Amino acid sequence: MSWKLSAVAPRESIESALDAAEGRDDGMVLTAFEVDPADGEIWQLDAYCEGKPGKAERAAILALFAGTAPDLLAEELPETDWVTESQRGVEPIRAGRFHVHTPDHPASDERGITSFCIPAAQAFGTGHHETTAGCLTMLTAMHAAGLRPRHVADIGTGTGLLAFAAMDLWPRAVVTASDNDPVCEPAVLENARFNGVALGKGPGELTMLIAEGMDAPLLEAAAPFDLLIANILAMPLIEMARDFAEGVAPRGSILLSGLLTRQEDAVKNAYRRAGFRLQSRLVSGDWSILWLRHRYRG
Repeated sequence: MSWKLSAVAPRESIESALDAAEGRDDGMVLTAFEVDPADGEIWQLDAYCEGKPGKAERAAILALFAGTAPDLLAEELPETDWVTESQRGVEPIRAGRFHVHTPDHPASDERGITSFCIPAAQAFGTGHHETTAGCLTMLTAMHAAGLRPRHVADIGTGTGLLAFAAMDLWPRAVVTASDNDPVCEPAVLENARFNGVALGKGPGELTMLIAEGMDAPLLEAAAPFDLLIANILAMPLIEMARDFAEGVAPRGSILLSGLLTRQEDAVKNAYRRAGFRLQSRLVSGDWSILWLRHRYRG
């Protein structure tokens, strides 16, 4: 039986707790949301546990808060596939030239619009989060600006959606998608089949693999990439700046998302030191989406 630990606190405290939680490996899944959308300053943090939370789990959550920690409420949850339930009946979204929907909704019949059906799955990236939708919008803008990558990598691909979008924008590109979560591989392969995405290692085909960051022989073999997409979290983006830079071709591009606007300067500084400059930025809610280009001096 699953359980949930909940804490209500000011938005700044919840955001700081999420930052503090990056990189931890305690088996709990964290989510956060506004308690009152009209206000926006009081948020709730939920920590989902496989079993009844004990002192260790409570201490781990309370340790994320600096200063006075909020009260924790424990709640037993019914046996439900929460990922599926959370996406059931979700309305389609439009981002850039893409229409993303679940099987409960039809594809778009609008000319020039590409539809992707992403069923509920145990993976992040259905397009409904501001970071993923922002990436779809930025990819469309990059195409309109004349970017024409031949080799693309989508690191932390989740459901494969951003890799699929890149293949639609650049049909002859060789695309490699990877994630460190093994559950993503069957999700991506099923979504590829569902959306008519070709699998393979050649132009117009997608390769899916499981890897930690850039550490995989197939990623090394596919590099250098003309475009690298990484919609993950701010701290991993900073930590992997050098690895990403080494995997990108001269004059190549990196598309970064998963960072809050207040984390943007730290991320940009890490990539500036790695040889990249800001080409364009997009703000979607509290999130920044950054297009960076290599400062080639050859």
